[in-house]
Amino acid sequence: MAKPKLKKHHINRDWCKGCGICVELCPKKVLELDDQDKVSALRLQDCICCRLCEFRCPDFAIEIETKE
Repeated sequence: MAKPKLKKHHINRDWCKGCGICVELCPKKVLELDDQDKVSALRLQDCICCRLCEFRCPDFAIEIETKE
């Protein structure tokens, strides 16, 4: 089975409380907190679609969409 390819990071900034859990768990350091303490996906080309950020976000603010 082929590895999933990233289509889009959906980040709901209204739901994000800036806890940083997703930033700490990302194995490729794709995510960072910005100057408003909201998560941003900055290095999308490095994303391996492990979905740890999506599964561990306590606010359900992240959704990973993959290509078929």
